[in-house]
Amino acid sequence: MKKFYALLPFLGLFLIACEEDDTPINTDPDPDPIVYTAGTADFSKYVAIGNSLTAGFSDNALFIDGQEASFPNMLATNFELVGGGAFQIPFMADNLGGATLQGNPILGNRLFLAFTPDGPAPTPVAGQGTTEISTKLSGPFNNMGVPGSKSYELLAPGYGSVAGVALGTANPYFARFSSSESATVIGDAAAQGASFFSLWTGANDILLYATNGGSGVDQTGNLDPSSYSRNDITDPTVFAGSLDGILQTMTANGADGVIANIPDVKDIPFFTTVPHNPVPLDEATAALVNGAYAAYNQGIVGAFAFLVGMNAISQEDADAEIAKRTISFSAGDTNAVVLIDEDLTDLTGINAALVSMRQATADDLMVLTSRTFIGTLANPLDPTSINGVAVPLADQWVLTPEEQANIENALMAYNQTIENLATAYDLAFVDANGLLNDLKTSGFRQSDGSTVTATFATGGGFSLDGVHPAPRGYAILANAFIAAINGKYGSNLPSVNPLDYTGLYIN
Repeated sequence: MKKFYALLPFLGLFLIACEEDDTPINTDPDPDPIVYTAGTADFSKYVAIGNSLTAGFSDNALFIDGQEASFPNMLATNFELVGGGAFQIPFMADNLGGATLQGNPILGNRLFLAFTPDGPAPTPVAGQGTTEISTKLSGPFNNMGVPGSKSYELLAPGYGSVAGVALGTANPYFARFSSSESATVIGDAAAQGASFFSLWTGANDILLYATNGGSGVDQTGNLDPSSYSRNDITDPTVFAGSLDGILQTMTANGADGVIANIPDVKDIPFFTTVPHNPVPLDEATAALVNGAYAAYNQGIVGAFAFLVGMNAISQEDADAEIAKRTISFSAGDTNAVVLIDEDLTDLTGINAALVSMRQATADDLMVLTSRTFIGTLANPLDPTSINGVAVPLADQWVLTPEEQANIENALMAYNQTIENLATAYDLAFVDANGLLNDLKTSGFRQSDGSTVTATFATGGGFSLDGVHPAPRGYAILANAFIAAINGKYGSNLPSVNPLDYTGLYIN
């Protein structure tokens, strides 16, 4: 998207009519121009470090317009008012967002809101992206945001290796602009001798677990990140050590900076859009489905009676789980989906048919991608094999309360570490967690009377992937960073106007 700049306020001329003279009189002198100052900070060399939120990722892709609308680019534009230098961005080759590795597509295109016969739907833009990962860009680059990166990966040698991308051990975005095959993100960032930096990392240490429905492992207690899978939660001690190592490196020569904490995933549209009970059934179909589940319902009663008789579980706990696992549908539009819940008591040793399934409740969070999966057929040749009804949803489609607790525990530990290190390194601190919660609960009212919210597709705060902000959302984040910087360093940088940025990109 093209850059937009804030409109300068202006004063109208007041015309005073007099009997003797109709000549307009300017009664107000021109206001003195605002003099912007950097306070105690030095913005001459700004480097931004982080993940997709720093890079300007939006609508499930990285592309030129999104990179220009990144919050670091907005900050850099303001820094120019007080001596900030050039801000180089490792631009993608086009506005499609897709990319290839040696001619083979490996990254998909960005989404846009298409109007289909079934209603508006996020749809990939047509065409093949022209970004080739193996074509190295010549740096250095001030925006060191690397989509998909976890905290400890910013310190990993070879994370920008083209050969590693082919093997699945390196990051394709960093491979495009790393200084060498063995470079680290932080090494390339520190080599620029930043006078000021921003750091926002750690979201992916939780987010990949969350967006995949908790199908990974909570690695709390495991201090060896080389043993982690992509969808695992990073151990809080590993996270703390990584963050401290990054800050030691970036502040070694006296640079000032700003750091942000991590938002709660429950506040983003990816987890707040799809209801737990979206299944419409007529009376005949509801009766048919209930008949199909009758044997299961009877079976769990018998299985728990056996466990109570063996003193393996109390009657009270058995009754509670029977109620939780009993599946029942009715005529109407708000039937809850059926899902697999691995935290239920395993009854398959008693009866192999008694898999750990139940119906969803309001405490479960359906992932955004489930909206196009629920109601499809598990077997195209069997019209009764409806996913979420006759066929329970797998773990990847929902965050259960137990999985949410894993996320919450990690988030609390990470954010406490971030706040402590902000104090220890004397940095400006941004409460991005609080900001995103405000966006969800009340929104941000704009000068034209509109309100930016976290409502999927229409709120203006988030893009169509349900995770990353839209440009207008990035502008609100930029203002939070500006406020924290001004408060810490005594600068008086102006805020940006979110209305100068779009709420959604068009095709």
